[in-house]
Formats: sequence, C-alpha cells, structure tokens
Amino acid sequence: MLVLEDGTRYQGRAYGARGTTLGEVVFATGMSGYQETLTDPSYAGQIVLQTAPHIGNTGMNREDEESSRIWVAGYIVRDPARRVSSWRAEESLDDALVREGIVGISGIDTRALTRRIRDAGAMRGGIFSGADAALEADEQLRRVSAAPEMAGQNLSSTVSVTETRVIPASTERVGNVAVLDLGVKQSTLDNLAALGFDVHVLPQSAAFADIAAVEPDAVFYSNGPGDPAASDQQVAVLRQVLDARIPYFGICFGNQLFGRALGLGTYKLTFGHRGINQPVVDKATGRVEITAHNHGFAVEAPIDEVFESPQGYGRVEVSHVGLNDQVVEGLRALDIPAFSVQYHPEAAAGPHDAHYLFTRFRELVLASKKGAN
Repeated sequence: MLVLEDGTRYQGRAYGARGTTLGEVVFATGMSGYQETLTDPSYAGQIVLQTAPHIGNTGMNREDEESSRIWVAGYIVRDPARRVSSWRAEESLDDALVREGIVGISGIDTRALTRRIRDAGAMRGGIFSGADAALEADEQLRRVSAAPEMAGQNLSSTVSVTETRVIPASTERVGNVAVLDLGVKQSTLDNLAALGFDVHVLPQSAAFADIAAVEPDAVFYSNGPGDPAASDQQVAVLRQVLDARIPYFGICFGNQLFGRALGLGTYKLTFGHRGINQPVVDKATGRVEITAHNHGFAVEAPIDEVFESPQGYGRVEVSHVGLNDQVVEGLRALDIPAFSVQYHPEAAAGPHDAHYLFTRFRELVLASKKGAN
C-alpha cells in the first residue's frame, strides 16, 4: 500500500524489500537511466516514482552506478521487467532492491499518481508491504504524517564522504579542483578529471582552511539532497571562496548555495524537476538544451536583467532559464570568476547538450591562472 499525507491510497504489489519506508514522494520523467537515478545521492530521503511504464529491462551493473549504493528511500513503478534483457546486466533490479533493503511498490496507476503530485505538489508518503500492509489505514497515515518534511532538512552529511580522497587527472594536468561533496555523482568526478584536474573530494563539513590546504585552482560544489536554506555552513565557506577570487563552478545544490552566497533567496518548487528531458535556454546564445535535472528547490532572481549581488559580489545575471516554468537554471557573476547551473551537465544518463559547461569551467580556470601571472 502506498499512502500519501493527504490520505490518498494506492494498492499494488510489493516490489523489492518488504517492510515500511517513508519519504517525500516525487516523480522522475526519464525514459531511461533508472540505475543512475537510484544511485544518485540527491534522491536521499525521497520515494521516487518513475513515469516511464516499464522499469528494469536492462537490469543493474556496477559500471553505470553513480555512487556505491542505492539512495532512494523507496521506489514506485508500474510494470517491473519480468526478465533482464541486456548483456551488460550483472543482476536484476528487483534483486538489487532486495539486497539493499529498498521497499517499493509496483502495479499501481503511475499516471494517476503523477497527476496527483502535479496538482497537489510533492508530499510525504509511505510504502507499506509484507506484514505492515495489514496495518490499519489510520495507523499508516499517522506514520506518514509523523515523517519529517523535506523543507528544512540538511541531508548532506548523510551522503558525503567522511575523509578526503583524490582522483588524479586523466589527461594533461590543469591544476587542482576542490570538490565539496554534497552528494556528488561519480560521472561528475570523472568529467573533472578528464578536464585535467586533480580532483580533491572533500567532506561537506570542510572549512575554508581545508579547501585552501589542497591549494585549489578552482572550487566545485556538487549536487545533493535537502533544503539549501538549511546549509548555512557551506554558504559561509563559499563566501570565503568568492572573497578569495578562486574560480567557482556549482551544479544543482551547488547552484542554490551559490545563489544564497550571493545574497539571493531560495524556495521550494511545487513538484520539482526530475528527469533527463528538461528544456533550458542559454540566454547568451538563445540555444535550447535538453538537460538532466533533479531538484525540488530553486533560486529567486530576476531573469531579465543584470542585478547587483545583495552580498556585495558585483553584477550577476541569470544565465539559463527553464522553459517549462521560467525557473532560474543558472547564475553567472560578471565581476568575479564564478558561475553555476541548476542541472547536471555530466549527463548521466544523458542527454549531452550541457556537457560544454565543463569546458567553460576549464577555460575560466585557465583564464584566471593567466591573469594571476
């Protein structure tokens, strides 16, 4: 049984592990890439609904994992694959869910559930299977209503590394980049290494002194789960980075924290953007990119004008805008070497329209080093 906090109930079949799980119910619109979704740390604390009807056809394999484990709090699909149909598969999705203790549900009307979330917004929910499916409806709803809301939660500490690790550059070396791990994906780190950076992955609790200790030529804030308004420490550290004029690039959660560091506010979207088919326009070129998203919060900023940073970092502009709802999808500082985007340019899984942003970051770092000399 899937129970939403508004009392809506959906009866289906147990999928994955049996038991109870609670979290924020959200939907992801990608037609493929379910393994990358499941292993994306940004989904911590969320019960993910796949809008694509058939899930599990290609199984699971270690090569496509974005982290060392599945992070979703629960999983909702309509039609799970009866068999795996890929030579790359190492196990079935069902077996992986059971092995990692992920409680799921299948066989419900996922289109109706998606429409419900679009109308009412993302909300808390719970999946009850096995013996827990027999609990009284009032008790199931009580447990859902007692679960914490996503707003106000700082979840970075649950997904971040606890000790610094280094990934050496895989091509001609450019310099060091300090990555604050707020829930970073492996493909992001691989892309930074491929740009020529020695990638120093730091815990989310790192102070500015810890960042400075790696002698960074640039700083990168990753994607991650939770409410950006609950991450004051990371915002304070980022302001020290900006004060030092160290080139900065942030994605997803890193975009929201960049906005806060500039003195802007953030807010919770009604149902968020999750999937690999979100249209975004680059205002500098007018080019429309199809991009990969996973965010439930966004930055408040004027999208049609250059404005002064309320925190004193000079002129700022909104560089990218979401075409579905005019949400801020990127910020660029004009007087300091810093920019960010709200989506995932590493494109796991696809599309690759925004991959140029990694090259833009590399050019920003090289230009900064040239100016320093």
